[in-house]
Amino acid sequence: MKLLISTSLVTLLLGVYGCTEHFIAPDLTPPAMPHGISTATGDNFIEIFWHDDTDPDLAGYNVYAGSSYAGKYQLIGTTKQSSFNDLGARNGSTYYYAVSAFDFAGNESDLSPDVAYDTPRPEGYNVGVSDFRETPGSAGYDFSTYSVGPYDDKYADVFFEYYQGRYYLNVWTDSDIQDMGYTTSLYDIGEAPAAGWSPTADAQAILGHTYVVWTWDNHYAKLRVKSISPSRIVFDWAYQLASGNARLKESVKADRGAHDAGEGMKHRQ
Repeated sequence: MKLLISTSLVTLLLGVYGCTEHFIAPDLTPPAMPHGISTATGDNFIEIFWHDDTDPDLAGYNVYAGSSYAGKYQLIGTTKQSSFNDLGARNGSTYYYAVSAFDFAGNESDLSPDVAYDTPRPEGYNVGVSDFRETPGSAGYDFSTYSVGPYDDKYADVFFEYYQGRYYLNVWTDSDIQDMGYTTSLYDIGEAPAAGWSPTADAQAILGHTYVVWTWDNHYAKLRVKSISPSRIVFDWAYQLASGNARLKESVKADRGAHDAGEGMKHRQ
């Protein structure tokens, strides 16, 4: 009887009050596209940065890379941070990056309207060369082979000189050098200058200064003086393998524009 009474009571209440249906609409709205893409170039890696998204439903970001401005862009990683380190980048190759955002419902935005592209390059630390008059066989440095050698070797890009109380970084007449001034680190100089090269093919070497070298075979390098004495100079360096590429650290940005922003340019494998 208890079951019968309970069933009747439910039937009565439904008849009096009716029943209300509640529907939860699915989340089909993706987060906003990320903006402010930039990179920092390293030795066989590129770090990508973008502006952090404040969407409360944000779950993370997908990072895409391509070998050209127009794509196609391949998914190379996912992160919850507003940065990503592409350890698969290789020195001398240019990589283009774009980023999308996704939420907890799995909705993914289009790729960022702006793209950053960069070219990683080799670098070295605590390299020492001698004064070319005192020890000519170890006074020169060849950036292309990362090696110390004779100052008058045909591949030597720069060599050290101590003369009448002053220190010099010298290049041959088919190369150029420019003093970029004092820097706190090698990374403060991101790109080779377009003008201002020394007219005398040498530059006074000063502790803490960074110098850019435009080599005879159209490559750019930079070095920062860490210690100096009449017989020896020690420096850190970075060298761009891509001929004619002036970028030594910083990225270049481009707007993918309306022609492809709607397409998203996303291709997964």
